[in-house]
Amino acid sequence: MSKVFALVLVGVMLVALPGCLFAHFTTPLDTDLDKTQLGNKVGRSDFRSILWLVAWGDAGTQAAAKQGNISTINHADREVLSILFGLYYEQTTILYGD
Repeated sequence: MSKVFALVLVGVMLVALPGCLFAHFTTPLDTDLDKTQLGNKVGRSDFRSILWLVAWGDAGTQAAAKQGNISTINHADREVLSILFGLYYEQTTILYGD
């Protein structure tokens, strides 16, 4: 009986927690997307985390603007990569502008 319960519990968790094993997605950070022009330059900045213990990097807008040589930000996105409940986690800020 306990094996069946464990299998059902794992199945429910996989359905209830989408992306718990692997997730890779991009979402906008802007709220007014109806007239957004991206611009000619793209800048990226990111941070990473392993084992929920060690994290490094700078995913801030200033770091992304500096990397892309952007002085006017037109749009921003966030890209996330998560593996095994965040055992490995990476977040990237993507800026578009001029």
